[in-house]
Amino acid sequence: MKTAVVIYHSKTGTTKKYGEEIANHLESKGISTRISSTQVYREDLLKDADYVFLGCWTNGLMVMLQHPEEAWVDFAAKLPSMPSAKLVFFTTYKILTGSMFRNMHKHLKNKFSAPSLEFKSRNGLLSAADKENLDSVIN
Repeated sequence: MKTAVVIYHSKTGTTKKYGEEIANHLESKGISTRISSTQVYREDLLKDADYVFLGCWTNGLMVMLQHPEEAWVDFAAKLPSMPSAKLVFFTTYKILTGSMFRNMHKHLKNKFSAPSLEFKSRNGLLSAADKENLDSVIN
């Protein structure tokens, strides 16, 4: 059985909700899924993970300089190298995501291969298009 780990950093609960939506969808597709916030993350959660979903809310100015919050950056620095796991990024935002995904990847310092998927939500809900894109990554 394939295993996925969904790890999120949330400020208002929207990113947590999005992570839970992702985890529920993966479970419905037969993927064994573990979910955690960055605050309670333990490295053993990643043991034997085939897919790693990393999410955070979009921080920055309204239309430029989007970046992960410092707490997410500190979390990313502690992640182990997992080049064989498929990486997926997700973020929640108010107006634009801008350079968010590029900045998330930069903080991983080549611990993972390039993301297989990047997706975003304003309201923390998984859209039909998100589900189709997730399905294409896990199939």
